[in-house]
Amino acid sequence: MRMLRWFAPGLHIKRWLLVAVLGVALVVVGLSLTLRINVYSLLGAWLVENLAATAAVLYTGPVVAGVAAAALGVVLTWVGVSRLVNSVLSTLTAREEGVADAFLERRLLLRGPRVVAVGGGTGIPTLLRGMKQYTANLSAVVTVADDGGSSGRLRTEFGILPPGDIRNCLIALADIEPLMERLFQHRFTNGEGLAGHPFGNLFILAMTEATGDFYQAVRAASEVLAVRGRVLPSTLDHVVLRAELADGRMVSGESAIGKAGSSIRRVFLDRADGAGEVRALDDVLTAIQEAELIVLGPGSLYTSIIPNLLVPGVADAIRQSPALKIYVCNIMTEPGETDGFSVSHHLRALIDHAGYGLVDICLANTRAVPAQLRDRYRQQGAEAVAIDPAAYRLGVQVVARDLLRVEGDYVRHDPEKLAQAIGHLFLARRPHVGHTPWEFFLFRQRLRERSRLEGSR
Repeated sequence: MRMLRWFAPGLHIKRWLLVAVLGVALVVVGLSLTLRINVYSLLGAWLVENLAATAAVLYTGPVVAGVAAAALGVVLTWVGVSRLVNSVLSTLTAREEGVADAFLERRLLLRGPRVVAVGGGTGIPTLLRGMKQYTANLSAVVTVADDGGSSGRLRTEFGILPPGDIRNCLIALADIEPLMERLFQHRFTNGEGLAGHPFGNLFILAMTEATGDFYQAVRAASEVLAVRGRVLPSTLDHVVLRAELADGRMVSGESAIGKAGSSIRRVFLDRADGAGEVRALDDVLTAIQEAELIVLGPGSLYTSIIPNLLVPGVADAIRQSPALKIYVCNIMTEPGETDGFSVSHHLRALIDHAGYGLVDICLANTRAVPAQLRDRYRQQGAEAVAIDPAAYRLGVQVVARDLLRVEGDYVRHDPEKLAQAIGHLFLARRPHVGHTPWEFFLFRQRLRERSRLEGSR
């Protein structure tokens, strides 16, 4: 029988189970002696009488003997149960220390708010890295319009959906060792056909061929990487992102839009095979309907965020959701895509493509970019996104926070600052979400603890 496997040698279970059972027995006997409760029918008169006789010989009396037995029973029960639980959990988590902390943290994360993050590229993984410290109920809705680099090559050669943005989100949500993360992000530099491909992309390709389904491959990869949450392609259809430029030209392909040399008037999605309308993944629509918090961005406005909203049903589901909806505006403009854009331009683009009611709050960075980096970005045609007065007249609450982090020669959103800002906005809008008071309290405590931790560094 399978139950007997728990008693196999070497599991360190039998000894602690025996200690716990003995402890419970002593507690019962001790209470019966102390409170003069008749437990003959449960334990037998012989055991109680002999314990009482022994106590009399030692001149302690039945009450004192009972208290001593109960106290010893409590100690043995505590030792047995705690060591038993520690033995099981340390085996499951492969951790020798901090098992209780890990277990508690896992429980808190499982009771965190249901969050949907919408985007793609390198922006949304930043958000996911921060939010996964506060909740395990994360769903990343990722665009599949990428047609450049390794993703584009695999898409052309093997006919799979582009795995690059999916891979980045999986890594961002993963609870793995740094070596495993480096492995999945490792990009081959040599080898015919291998050069330029990250290992993670090839892994998803192999899983797709093994399972026969791209979405099943992503779910299997999530299990391998111990992902906190899930990663959802916005559609399983092969799509092409097209753009109508200000000069009247039409450009096809996500990788070509930013290189077209003209400002963008609008973007739209088509199925690559031209056979009908693009269909949203059912799990995406369900995740949005069940969400308590929906976050758009950060990320490339026209090529990472808006393509998800162009999938039929996605924008409507977000608009109809009672969740708090936040748009995280980019810190810097993107050459060829959002040249000269302020916060109001970003919001206007979202409204033009997906309509009003999509966003409740726009979260924008207020910290100045260091001068030396500002000059460097200016040479590349990029500048800081300004919070302009027009942004406050679009029916969206604009919230300015310090969200910036410097990484070498680049500025990025700081994952922890971003998650903290979003978390506090979520707490402030409690009447608009469906979290229970207890879960709300736990989330608030988590925010405070993480804030103190960051402040001490």
